[in-house]
Amino acid sequence: MKPSVAILEPVATVDTTRLDAEYRALTEGCGLVDRSERGKLALTGSDAKEFLAGQVTNDIEALVPGEGCYAAFLTPKGKMLGDLRVLDRGEELLLDTERPALQALFDMIRRFKIGYDVQLHKRTVERGLLSLIGPSAARIAGAETLPAVEHANAAVEIDGIAAIVARTDTGVDLLCDAADTERLAKALRERGAAPVCEEAAEIVRVERGRPRYGIDLDETVIPQEAGLNERAVSFTKGCYVGQETVARLHYRGKPNRHLRGLRLTAPAEPGAELRLGERPVGRLTSSVLSPAHGPIGLALVRREAEPGASVSVGEHGAEAEVAVPPFDSLA
Repeated sequence: MKPSVAILEPVATVDTTRLDAEYRALTEGCGLVDRSERGKLALTGSDAKEFLAGQVTNDIEALVPGEGCYAAFLTPKGKMLGDLRVLDRGEELLLDTERPALQALFDMIRRFKIGYDVQLHKRTVERGLLSLIGPSAARIAGAETLPAVEHANAAVEIDGIAAIVARTDTGVDLLCDAADTERLAKALRERGAAPVCEEAAEIVRVERGRPRYGIDLDETVIPQEAGLNERAVSFTKGCYVGQETVARLHYRGKPNRHLRGLRLTAPAEPGAELRLGERPVGRLTSSVLSPAHGPIGLALVRREAEPGASVSVGEHGAEAEVAVPPFDSLA
């Protein structure tokens, strides 16, 4: 896998005192991160579900209003062009994706929707997105009655500001009109949400072993290699682009690579080569300094580097133990 462009500060230059405090907010209370830069689209029309189901890996047609799912969209050979969250809002399907995948998602929909009653709407600039992360997230968002299932979503009003709240694996997300984003953030801060930086939120993501497109995943990756089959792939739905490769690998094959966690002996930069003996087995993709676990990372590692193996990292003598994330489940 080619090194991804790092969007985080180098580990060695991050203010660890600040990160420690923000990490505590994220793991003990509620941290607030503005993620309005994520790509956002909407689909309307009577064929929206049928159309999208034929393009992505998960079962869109099974959704009912208030539900959602995570999915990938692929090349015909089963490689990931991107991933996305789909929220069924009844009158429309809301889609959001990592910014590096937005153009590919937009182009895919625009190209293949011909012949379907589907209208595509840009929402990136029009909608803000705030993430609340931590055990108090749902309470602060007033979403305690929302089903405790990832992607469950509903309309809410917070201090007179209309928003859509959606469950995540670490809390809730709130989508609102872009013009209301700062007002909503202020209201959430007044309710007890602590502003945190993306670097702190990345620590929580890496600890949970959730790969991120544009950092850990790119167009060379098949979903099963990244451990996404359970979250993102339906093996009972109808056909979709790339299905043959994904199904064949699931039922008959063994991936050459697996998403692994790495317990590092010292902080290392994303892109550092991983070697098992003299053999290259991957590259470090995410690297954080966790207050709970020390230096840890994620990488797609060749299968011969099994969990428990020790690999060298880069050219400066660092090593790492290969592990199966999430890190919280490891002794």
